[in-house]
Amino acid sequence: MKPKIRFIDLFAGIGGFRIAADEFFRNHRIKAKCVFSCEIDSHCRTAYSSNFGDNPFPDITKKDPKDIPEHEILFAGFPCQPFSIIGNGKGFDDARGTLFFEIAKILKEQKPKAFILENVKRFVNHNNGQTLKRILETLRGLDYEVDYKVLNALDFGLPQKRERVFIVGFYKPRSPVLFTWPQKHYLFTPLSDILETNVHPKHFASEKILLKRKTMHKSKYKPAIWHENKAGNISSYPFSCALRAGASYNYLLVNGERRLTPREMLRLQGFPDSFKTVVPDSQVRKQAGNSVPVNVVKAVLESVWHKLKNELDLIKKNSSKETHGRRKNTAIENRF
Repeated sequence: MKPKIRFIDLFAGIGGFRIAADEFFRNHRIKAKCVFSCEIDSHCRTAYSSNFGDNPFPDITKKDPKDIPEHEILFAGFPCQPFSIIGNGKGFDDARGTLFFEIAKILKEQKPKAFILENVKRFVNHNNGQTLKRILETLRGLDYEVDYKVLNALDFGLPQKRERVFIVGFYKPRSPVLFTWPQKHYLFTPLSDILETNVHPKHFASEKILLKRKTMHKSKYKPAIWHENKAGNISSYPFSCALRAGASYNYLLVNGERRLTPREMLRLQGFPDSFKTVVPDSQVRKQAGNSVPVNVVKAVLESVWHKLKNELDLIKKNSSKETHGRRKNTAIENRF
């Protein structure tokens, strides 16, 4: 049976978008299939392949947009390092920053009915807002109706203060149904719920680090995760935490005693425990830190689907009318 929805997963990482989409469509009993994925990092490709059975195409710049399968939805968490606080902040002056235009090429050629893009919060104000303005103008020039909003993982059930900008678009929308961003639901998962109980000694900090951190944070509540890096101190709250993408492993301390385990970092991003970790711990931590928060993607996808399904139904209805009209005209012609 042909899937009702086909989607592609660009700059896929370890599959945050993929997990969110698979879970959403499965929960809504919608037959959906990922028909193409790409990821340049070999460790991420290994993790993606082990968990989804697909082998992501390595380099999107080497793929002709004409050769990408037809699809209804495009997902892309395009490289954030050129726009992030912790990264170099060069934007389009960084080669990775120009990868957005690979997305634009695919949108121009394939014209999927909708897309969801994701990047760091700083992206909104990068270069005094000119970067975002250029991207929105590009997308609108491709006949997409677009909108964007900064969303916080903390507002969608994850015990993590992680703000990301999401950009959504619909190709030549005709349905009167409007797109609305998901509402905060405050169904909060306590930080204590994602922490493992039996933790290997290798994750505990040295006595020197313990003494320094406990002196600095002696008034903090527990459980909490503390993080100091060049981006500045990140406040810790009871039963919540703040985790930056690419956060330094050495400075993430649970209750000032130990570092986060790879599984805990994945849980903070909304990955299920069924997600297989098949690469070294150092790579899992990096992958988790760079991933999209699964819960937020599912919430955005639900809002996108509310409008998209009406668009698709309208297209199907108009197509049926045209087919009926052609048959009627043929029948009339055959009478004479």
